[in-house]
Formats: sequence, structure tokens, C-alpha cells
Amino acid sequence: MSAMQRWLDRFCYKHPRFGIPNLMLVIVVGSALVWLLDQFSYGVSLSGLLAFSPYYILHGQIWRLITFVFVPMNSQPFLLLISLFFYYSIGSALEREWGTAKFNVFYGLGVVLNIVVGFVLYLLSSPALLGELAGYLITADMTYVNLSLFFAFATLYPNMTVLLIFIPVKVKWLAWIDAALFAWSILSSLFGVFTSGIAALPGVVLPLAAILNYFVFFWDSFLQLFGRVKYRTSRQTINFKQATKKAQQQKGYIHKCAVCGKTDTDYPNEEFRYCSKCNGYYCYCSEHIHNHVHIE
Repeated sequence: MSAMQRWLDRFCYKHPRFGIPNLMLVIVVGSALVWLLDQFSYGVSLSGLLAFSPYYILHGQIWRLITFVFVPMNSQPFLLLISLFFYYSIGSALEREWGTAKFNVFYGLGVVLNIVVGFVLYLLSSPALLGELAGYLITADMTYVNLSLFFAFATLYPNMTVLLIFIPVKVKWLAWIDAALFAWSILSSLFGVFTSGIAALPGVVLPLAAILNYFVFFWDSFLQLFGRVKYRTSRQTINFKQATKKAQQQKGYIHKCAVCGKTDTDYPNEEFRYCSKCNGYYCYCSEHIHNHVHIE
């Protein structure tokens, strides 16, 4: 996973102009236009003509491989407006942070994984047994790919505060809530596979594909996160904290300059450093860290 992430980073660095600038603006405007045309079409649904349907794709309607990206996920005007504004905001922020190339690769990889999973689900559903119903089988959409955008945004900006029903909430807490709901959705769908059969399988595979897309780009971040947690809970870290607290209680300070005698208690804004060239653990203030005789 780390090797793939490094390869993608090198590719994006070498090809900064790769992709479509302002990609989320294109997707949001396209989704809004599809929704408007759906409202004024009589008897024919434009979303139905653009949705991902493996049966029709295999029978020549290859435009569905791309156009399913523009099919709106909400039919209610207010919910659609909120979702489009939300995904445009976080998508634009990710593109500014990563650059056009990396954002396009992230979103494009999610689309490709969705397409692959969609065809696999279609093949597993025995299209020969579905008959005429096979044409109405939609096995992929952009719900979980768009959700992976939010997870990426929360990873990059965990402490950003947003208003949720006029209540300030940090993005990282919303992401944890979303992750819990995400996991519950997968587990409930997995239980449905055992009880109802293969019809519940998309609820398991599609979220996992979106999570795979996320981990490809943030695997190293997760390793660093677990490394920090392990360090904070390690015996050496705990012992160091205990020893520091004990020393402060006994001596009244933690750091003391070996030259002038300044302590962190008397000078709380002073910076103290230990010299690596001295023979032993000798602490110095900022004035003497580079201006003292090394102790042999």
C-alpha cells in the first residue's frame, strides 16, 4: 500500500497538469443540470439513461461508464443543494491542498474501483437468470466515493470547526461519527448477505471499494497515527512522565542551565536544551546552548 502511495505521489509530482481543473465544479454543475432536466422530462428519466447499468453498457451504451458520475444522489431539492455545496466545498479544498493532478487521481481511482466492483456484482447476480430485469440493475453509484472525499478532508483538516445546526463541531468528530455509521452499514449489509442472499452484497462491497481508495492515499498517515498512539502509551513514555513529575516535586524545577543556573520555574518562557557533545545529561538555556565549554 505504501509503495502504491509513493508511486502515485511521484506521478502527480511529475505531471502537475494532469486531470481536469476545478473537477468538483464540473461534477456539481453537471449533477444540477441532470436534476433540472429530470424535473422537466415527461416519461423519460435522464438519470435512468446516464446511470451505471452493466447490461446496457455491455450492449453498447458505453457513455454510462462516465455519465453515472453526474447522476444526483438526492431527489429532494433542499437535500440536493446542501449535498452539492458540501461536496464542492471539500473537493475544492482538497484540490487546493493537493493540486489538480493528485485530486483527479484520487477521484478517478474511486470511479474506476466503482466500475470494477459494479461489473463484478453484475456477474455475481447471474444476469442470465434476471432476463429483462438485468437492464434495470444498477450496481454502482457515487455515494461512497463522495463520502471518501469527506474522510480525506477530515484527515487533512481534523481541527477545522463547522456549524452543525448552529453548534460548532470539529470535523474530526463528524468523521468518526460517519466512520461508525459506515461500519454499521457494512456490518448490517454483511448480515443481510447471510439472510437475504446476494442482493445485499452491494452494501458490503461498494463501501469497501471507497475505503480502499482512501487507504491508498492515506496509508502512511494511518501508520504514523498508530505510531504516535503506541509512543504515547509505551512504558518508556509513561516512566519519563512520572520521572519528570517526581523531579519537579523534589527539586522544584525540571530544567536548569549548567552555566548560569536558570530554571524553568524561575524563567517559564525560557527554552532549555541538552547538549549532545557533553559527557552526560547537561542542560543549557538558549543563551548558553551554543556558548559553553563542553564537559568531557
